[in-house]
Amino acid sequence: MFRDFLNRLSQPQPAPLTDDDARLALTALLVRIARSDNDYAAAEVARIDRITARRYGLSPFEAAALRARAETLEAEAPDTVRFTRAIKEAVGYEDRRAVVEAAWSVVLADGQRSGEEDALMRLVANLLGVNDRDSALARQKAAQQ
Repeated sequence: MFRDFLNRLSQPQPAPLTDDDARLALTALLVRIARSDNDYAAAEVARIDRITARRYGLSPFEAAALRARAETLEAEAPDTVRFTRAIKEAVGYEDRRAVVEAAWSVVLADGQRSGEEDALMRLVANLLGVNDRDSALARQKAAQQ
């Protein structure tokens, strides 16, 4: 199931994602960022569940199920560069900017910012085509949550 999804996402010109596929891909990106410091903390897991529940109107059970599927997808996904570029091609700018804000929220969830998380956030924002200003504003907004 995930192999076919990843193959479609990795095509030179990926087709626009369905709503369900976009949810899964964007949640997998949040999981990747949370795992980047090798400390996938309970606070980060809870934050991902809250983000997806609020963003997509899911129940807590549905959000946890989406995250579990995203964890599997993230583990099988190609390198961050190809995965993130594929998302950029398939998702509009405002959604990508919102993903950067959500990602910063996950980074800040455990009260610690590691160098690995900061580096990955710079890379992801750049690969998603989100400019530095919008990324900084997203970080500030995430810090206030």
